[in-house]
Amino acid sequence: MSAGPVPADTGYVWHPGPELVQASNIKAFLDELGVADYEALLARANADPAWFWGAVLGRLQFYRPYEQLIDESRGKPFARWCVGGTTNLVLNCIDRHRGTPTWQREALVWEGEGGDVVRWTYADLAAEVSRLAGGLASLGLQQGDVVGLFLPNIPQAMAAFLACAKIGLVALPLFSGFGAAALRDRLDAAGAVALVTADASTRRGTIAPMKAVADEAVQSLPALRHVVVVRHLGIELVWQPGRDHAYDELVAGRSDELPTLELPADAPLMLMYTSGTTGKPKGTVHTHIGFAAKMLLDMGIVMDLKASDHLLWMSDMGWLVGPMVAVGVPLAGATLVLAAGSPDYPDRGRMWRLIEQFKVSFLGLAPTTARSFIGSGGGDIERHDLSSLRICTSTGEVWTPEAWHWTFDKVCRRQVPILNYSGGTEVGGGILCGTVLHPIKPCTLSRALPGMGAAVVDDQGRDVPRGVVGELVLRSPSIGLTRSLWHDDARYLDSYWSAMPGLWRHGDWAVIDADGYWSILGRSDDTLKIAGKRTGPSEIEALLAATGHVVESAVVGLPDAVKGQAVCCVVTLMPGTTLSDSVRAALSRAVVDGLGTPFRPKFIVAVAELPKTRNMKIMRRVVRAACLGEDAGDLSSLVNPESVAALRLELEQAGHRP
Repeated sequence: MSAGPVPADTGYVWHPGPELVQASNIKAFLDELGVADYEALLARANADPAWFWGAVLGRLQFYRPYEQLIDESRGKPFARWCVGGTTNLVLNCIDRHRGTPTWQREALVWEGEGGDVVRWTYADLAAEVSRLAGGLASLGLQQGDVVGLFLPNIPQAMAAFLACAKIGLVALPLFSGFGAAALRDRLDAAGAVALVTADASTRRGTIAPMKAVADEAVQSLPALRHVVVVRHLGIELVWQPGRDHAYDELVAGRSDELPTLELPADAPLMLMYTSGTTGKPKGTVHTHIGFAAKMLLDMGIVMDLKASDHLLWMSDMGWLVGPMVAVGVPLAGATLVLAAGSPDYPDRGRMWRLIEQFKVSFLGLAPTTARSFIGSGGGDIERHDLSSLRICTSTGEVWTPEAWHWTFDKVCRRQVPILNYSGGTEVGGGILCGTVLHPIKPCTLSRALPGMGAAVVDDQGRDVPRGVVGELVLRSPSIGLTRSLWHDDARYLDSYWSAMPGLWRHGDWAVIDADGYWSILGRSDDTLKIAGKRTGPSEIEALLAATGHVVESAVVGLPDAVKGQAVCCVVTLMPGTTLSDSVRAALSRAVVDGLGTPFRPKFIVAVAELPKTRNMKIMRRVVRAACLGEDAGDLSSLVNPESVAALRLELEQAGHRP
């Protein structure tokens, strides 16, 4: 495997102060274990995962202790955790706070697009979860039944997720913008017997029906017997008696203190569907103890989420971040700031106003969000007081240096660390993450998360030297990993374990620099090989962004008779910029100056928006298919499917269609 481009080392731009380190959750964890530092923890955890996960699990509650922490009798891919033990996610997220000062503190603060605000204490959340769980049980739903959650970002979405867990139902979070076909496919594949939805949601001031979409989706699903409807906007609905149930009527008069069901610790908690580069979406399976332990580690210990924090991480429940915050925040006893709609609507600086108004101290955002604010002039960020922030974390896409520095300068005011976080739905969280113990380098991830055996290897599974690009793999089964794919062990093995026997192949290119800092260079499926040299699209996209003309871009490789592949660039431009001959020349020159003449783009086209998934990842495979005139495959995960037709039209008008 040839070495790919390595991001330039621009040095450290932030250093943790001694007070921050001493007060951090990770320092307390190290002291508790008697481990000298993070490097020592990482080494011991990777050598002895059972010791490490046992220490993490010691911070969670069980009804009955487990007899065996990990059972690998079926091999690493099918490891079982906490065998013989019983617990419930709700025991750890809600019940353990009963009788403590946390009980009367705010668990959730919600703001709608219209400015209305709802506040729930932990006692309020517990009562709502109990009432809804009782209502679902009254419909005859039983432990192990799958329940779809097709809801906008409203308080009832968090209550529904936890209510399912409370009585042993398996939650199936679904993107609130799905059309009927995508919704039906996932409900059908999961074997869902019920669906919780809303009458409608609002998107940038426009009412978007949801019950009507659900009606179309479920009409051909005889196994789906019940639809529970939150009357969020009060619009007129078509009602099917016997199948449809009003949320308010279902919970009315129910007990506020329904007992939480004792479950096997590794019982299924939720299904999360993730799109692969080919084929149908994959149903990942996460368990009560697995997801709780992973969120405790990632958010509570490494990211330093504290009970005193107010966390804002705008995401749909259909992306992993939705369940992450629904679990990680109450595990810590913190407060979730939940906002329906977009970070720049109805006011262009809404995200910054939310931080100021609700004293947000822990902010999560995607690089795509930062780039969108750059493209709109910052959203009046200078007018807002962001001094409450103490942690910023990011995930979703590879950073471009311009977007990272803008966020560090404007949002973090060069005082707050950006803890970059990378993993995926399949691993139930992160593989790599920044910490408050390590200085920060722009665009990098400080260290691997412990207990997973993360490594960078060549195509034979051998470790590569530092500074050399390779495949990101895991050498150990992690407690957060999906427990196979839903009813499809063969596809699970083929997708993650078969390419390099004994190793989990994650599908990302990665590199570790001389100081131990990691960089993700994009999906290995997106790799370009130009004149024999491999490179990730992010390196070329960073060069385009550095010109100041481009908000974001998707770079793909197309067949070329001489070079094997040629670079093709699809860009969105800064406001007021057009793709004139001079701008096109400047973009082409930036790529050549950065990587050499073989990388000169074959063509550059500009579009209004790039195809993106619901978690705002750019779909380069879709861009490549459009450039080749091929079928783009499954588009159900796109938040903006209309962008594909627009891209094809632009390519045709520019004469770049095959």
